[in-house]
Amino acid sequence: MISVKVMRNSAVVAIPALALLLAGCKGIPTKAEKEARRQAEAIAAGYRPHGAQPVLPVLTTDSSLSNYLAFAMLNQPQVEASYYDWAASVERITQARSFPDPQLTFQMDIQSVVTSIMPGLMGNIPWPEKLRVGAAVASAESQAKFFAFQSAVLASAFEVKRTYYQLYFLAEKIRVNQETLQLLSDLEKLARSQNEVAKVTLQDVLRAQIEQDRLSNEIANLEDSRSSLVAQFKGALGMKAEEPAPPIPRHFESTVLEMTSDKLFATALAQNQRLKGMEAEVRAAEASIILARKGRLPDFSLGFMADVKMNPTLYRLPGGPGTLSLPIWRDKIAAQIAEAQANKLSAEARFSAEQIALAVDFAEKSYLYREASRNLVLLREQLLPKAGKSLEVAQSGYLAGQIDFFNLTDAERTLLGFKLDEVEASTQREVVLAELSLIIQGMSPSNAPMGSKPAGMTPSATPRKGNQSGM
Repeated sequence: MISVKVMRNSAVVAIPALALLLAGCKGIPTKAEKEARRQAEAIAAGYRPHGAQPVLPVLTTDSSLSNYLAFAMLNQPQVEASYYDWAASVERITQARSFPDPQLTFQMDIQSVVTSIMPGLMGNIPWPEKLRVGAAVASAESQAKFFAFQSAVLASAFEVKRTYYQLYFLAEKIRVNQETLQLLSDLEKLARSQNEVAKVTLQDVLRAQIEQDRLSNEIANLEDSRSSLVAQFKGALGMKAEEPAPPIPRHFESTVLEMTSDKLFATALAQNQRLKGMEAEVRAAEASIILARKGRLPDFSLGFMADVKMNPTLYRLPGGPGTLSLPIWRDKIAAQIAEAQANKLSAEARFSAEQIALAVDFAEKSYLYREASRNLVLLREQLLPKAGKSLEVAQSGYLAGQIDFFNLTDAERTLLGFKLDEVEASTQREVVLAELSLIIQGMSPSNAPMGSKPAGMTPSATPRKGNQSGM
């Protein structure tokens, strides 16, 4: 039977030890961890203050493009998921550099009576540098998650821009067709007046009506397609199906590009967030190789016990209860190192492949931009003025009986075609510029709730500032 005195002696040691455990301890954060937490706090203050979504911008028909972009980035679930993936990765840095939890031990020796009572503590101590290297791996992985968050923000901005410009140019197509419909109505009146004086047959009037019917149907199809684009715009803003459709802006903002293609590509290589994320994956793989190699080194287990039955109390110091791991399975360690090296080579290959894909994609989008720009200049400065003059000449010739109605409507169709080509070229130019801004991914959209660089980056890897006018 355990005496009251023994229980008191046990409490003398056990209660303070238990209080220490319940109070908890804190480890020493690494430099990269401190920087990651500072950055996470700074971004959370604007993106998710107090863990909740901030008040969204109020959208109206007079809202600017930056208002729509800010609304989407704060409201888009895909961006939010990427943000919390990154936030979770920051917490893993602390877990990687922390020591394993200590264990409370208790031992009793019993013969006919209890001869000893030994409460104590025991803890596992990894080989020095293992925790530091593990924290380096977690920090690099966290950087990759940060770049994935940035990429999600910019991808969301691209979707908003894409549907934003498509809605605008749908309205432009409808406007052009309605103007042409009014022109056809005037041509029908002209044909009727010529028919009344027996200069032309009723066939010209019927041709004008056929053209109007065809164009009216085209306008109806375009107006019907608006609902699909509005649904896409709503989805890009992160709005749920049951929410009302967002207001469509009355005035649309065009994109201005002032940088040369060479500078744009250099900026893309320096600032592309996907490339930076892959660079971080390479760094994580390199740290994993170092960590795998340290698997050859043993870990320790040390403890402290006190025999409170003895008077005076007998203490057993770390030389007493202690263990040392024996990493004898060399084939397992070799396999871990080989796996880490293969992961590094794989990450480097993906990085190289992404650089090649970036160059190809950038070259294609740059060509499409130049093509659209040349087409716009040709249409606005040459073809449209000449087509308008051609229609005027055709109208005069028709009144004078010099050309037939077929040639008159052909001039009208040519003018309509060039006007629609201008709308298409303008659409292509704006969407391609939005794609270029996504490729570059260092030119953050206005009001983006994100930092300029991840915590722990070296100065040489810091993105350079680029022209943000319209990108």
